[in-house]
Amino acid sequence: QVQLVESGGGLVQPGGSLRLSCAASGRIFSINTMGWYRQAPGKERELVARITNVGSTNYADSVKGRFTISRANANTMYLQMNSLKPEDTAVYYCNAEDYRQYWGQGTQVTVSS
Repeated sequence: QVQLVESGGGLVQPGGSLRLSCAASGRIFSINTMGWYRQAPGKERELVARITNVGSTNYADSVKGRFTISRANANTMYLQMNSLKPEDTAVYYCNAEDYRQYWGQGTQVTVSS
């Protein structure tokens, strides 16, 4: 089992920045990919960014050039979010994969003036 805990969400004005963190515990040695997903009210959960154990990344088109995913070590992942827009408002979830998927509880990001 893998446990995931997100932090760093909050309220920010358009154009501002936030950094989300995800702390993993448990069978972290089995994780091969980690990522961030988000879900806005009334919408389906969508991929924001993913990173593999060898550092390969991919991003949703809507966040390319503004968001950066990184892993500090085997159990810590970040999402640096710059130039935030109101449409980035959502609950952001940390995700990890080995032979199954694991999810954190989510952290709210609200972009509003």
